[in-house]
Amino acid sequence: MEKAPVLLGVSAAHKQIEEDLMVAARSDAKVLLTGESGVGKEVVARLIHHRSSRNGGPFVAINCAGVPDTLLASELFGHTRGSFTDAYTDRRGWLEQADRGTIFMDEVGEMSSQMQGLLLRFLENGEIQPVGSERRRTVIDVRVITATNRTLIDSVEAREFREDLYYRLNVIHIDLPPLRDRPDDIPVLLNHFIRQFSARHGVDVPHVSDEVLARLTTMPWPGNVRQLRNVAERLVVRVRGRAVTLADLPRELFSRRSGATPITPEPLQRADILFERLMAGDDFWTVVQKPFMMHDITREDVREVVRRGLGLANDSYKELLSIFNLPPADYKRVLNFLRKFQSYVPVSDVRSVNGALGPESRKTAVGE
Repeated sequence: MEKAPVLLGVSAAHKQIEEDLMVAARSDAKVLLTGESGVGKEVVARLIHHRSSRNGGPFVAINCAGVPDTLLASELFGHTRGSFTDAYTDRRGWLEQADRGTIFMDEVGEMSSQMQGLLLRFLENGEIQPVGSERRRTVIDVRVITATNRTLIDSVEAREFREDLYYRLNVIHIDLPPLRDRPDDIPVLLNHFIRQFSARHGVDVPHVSDEVLARLTTMPWPGNVRQLRNVAERLVVRVRGRAVTLADLPRELFSRRSGATPITPEPLQRADILFERLMAGDDFWTVVQKPFMMHDITREDVREVVRRGLGLANDSYKELLSIFNLPPADYKRVLNFLRKFQSYVPVSDVRSVNGALGPESRKTAVGE
């Protein structure tokens, strides 16, 4: 059994989350987790599983927005040999793999109406029918925990999300507040992440002054706990054991006025961070592909990084490999990844943007 995650905090909001979590862990009822991106919905889902009677079974986490709709049914319900191109063998889906355990479905609000109908049918009778199978049905026992950063009731009213599915999923509702609404938790979380990354990178734990902590607690943190974790690792790598000063804080933290609407859309802010790491020498698989598969960044983040890279690579995917610190042999692998997860950026799109911007604006757009 994998090690249970840690939920840290001292605020009143944190205590409420702990109470709601324990209520959810005492039953097998379906749970709907809501909150902004990065607040820790998967951590809470894992804790519910670990504290429940199902903790001896599997925990399967999927990102519904990270899988193309054409593949999601196959991934969820499995498929039979020959049901589609490249289906060379029978394959168990995620639901069957989670039998007697828990399945966590993140970004459930991004499901198409067709997939919503398939999920509803499963929730009603526990039966799964693999893609390509006309007769074989399997009844499984799995607890379903879903999450979304949308307000699903608004999606129901807009007829973008099925009302009957919404009420099936929303038995126990846990809303996770954004980090800016619980500033008392920031020092506790930062200290935990700094110690964690200092051990991982083999450096001394840096000292964080009260001045730095005071500044961090006033930040709006649009990326929430995930963003704080990223900042902690960057500080550990940057200061390498010495005291952290205000000058060491990432510059994008100061590009947003506290409590104000972001000047730049959030995906562009994340793309700044990702592209900065690529320019520092880290490779595409580590900086982009791995966080995407872990649900830490979105398809739009990937597309934005690719757009910036193509701008520096003369609109050539082959030249893009060197920008992304990859060998030429990875060319097909990169294209396959981008196309599979709908993150491929046509070169014509980049050229049209650069042409509209003009030479000087293009330099600014691609960070030259």
